[in-house]
Amino acid sequence: MGGEDLVHFCAPARLIMGTGARERLPALLYRLGYRRGLVVTDTFFTSSTPWVWELVAAGHAHGVTLTVYDGGAPDPTTTLCDAATAALRADADVAAIDHVIAMGGGSNIDLAKALCLTLPGGAPIRSFIGRIDSATPVLPLVAMPTTAGTGSEATPGAILVDPDNATKVAVMDNRLRPAVALIDPEFTFTCPPRVTADAGIDALTHAIESYVTMDAARFDLRDDPDPGYSGRNPMTMLFAHESIRLCARHLRRSLADHDVAAMREARVGMSHASLYAALSYGSAGLNAVHGIAYAVAGLTHLSHGTTNAVMLPYVLDALRDVRRDELLTIARLFDIADTDADTAVARLPVVLRDLIHALGVPVTLEACGIREDDLDTLTRDALAVTRLAKAFPVPDVAARYARIVRNAWDGTLAFDDAPMQRRVA
Repeated sequence: MGGEDLVHFCAPARLIMGTGARERLPALLYRLGYRRGLVVTDTFFTSSTPWVWELVAAGHAHGVTLTVYDGGAPDPTTTLCDAATAALRADADVAAIDHVIAMGGGSNIDLAKALCLTLPGGAPIRSFIGRIDSATPVLPLVAMPTTAGTGSEATPGAILVDPDNATKVAVMDNRLRPAVALIDPEFTFTCPPRVTADAGIDALTHAIESYVTMDAARFDLRDDPDPGYSGRNPMTMLFAHESIRLCARHLRRSLADHDVAAMREARVGMSHASLYAALSYGSAGLNAVHGIAYAVAGLTHLSHGTTNAVMLPYVLDALRDVRRDELLTIARLFDIADTDADTAVARLPVVLRDLIHALGVPVTLEACGIREDDLDTLTRDALAVTRLAKAFPVPDVAARYARIVRNAWDGTLAFDDAPMQRRVA
């Protein structure tokens, strides 16, 4: 990092965080001039929680009419978005909406972002892949995440699955960053352990990956005057560092349901960690962990958190030669106390692999169901996500990806092969 780095930092216009903060939203909507909104969620929240209908009733009391669409689904597809667009545009109650509210995890927020683009004109979501014309109308979004991990409430992108080829596509524009990001940790208190673990490791991955990604001075902006992602800079690294610190302290404790008070305290901490990670990667961008994880998900259909988790230790192991100082900082945040810095850096991927295993997540590609015969295809598919491959700060990205994939299948980390006297140092 140096003085020549570009700082291009984007965030939601308003960030509101606090237990019970959702109760502040209806009055704020009215204050912002919103009068008719669409709540994008799924049937779990409309049938198993009171939150959606409490929001609708409170909105009505404040002069804001809210229509509910609960057709959200995990890993929403372009087909789902287009079908929802057609159905909603045919609804007279939706015709005059002036904002969209997302309630749920990253999938619901991604779908809501996509609908902010498609509802004004009815165009299919695929038409917005790539650069979006500045004249394209975009409805303002209010994001209310119910998990602590995705960070979609602070990012410029919507990730959807294209069912034609089972790959994930990204719709990107800074106008898709929410006008209001409202983070109420109480939403996470009733999350089941599996969801909490997946979301938590996702937050940690976002923080670490953006902390070690391409510097802003080297990032390819493609002459874009308003890039969604622009490489790491001192500001993004501050947020990433704090997120990593919070994850190291709270991630494992957020699953300790034998102590409700401690669990809730930890989940508040993870809500902060998730947001700070999003504020980092939402401008810095990501790289190989997500790039390879997308390809793993295409072959296995495992959750986003799981596919990120399995790749994280092996990607960090492959960065020891170019991000030694940053990895040492992360190692110290995880209380890795080896006096020899190289030993501490080499131990870090092992410590993270052990943490991931303790959360009940597979730690090798073989355990994820990937066959050895699939490795070349997996590497090729990962490299095809060029926006992430280009941000990986190593020479010869293709060779490094191939080695990471092979090591992740074998379960091999450098520290495992270190001499015994070094491993016990």
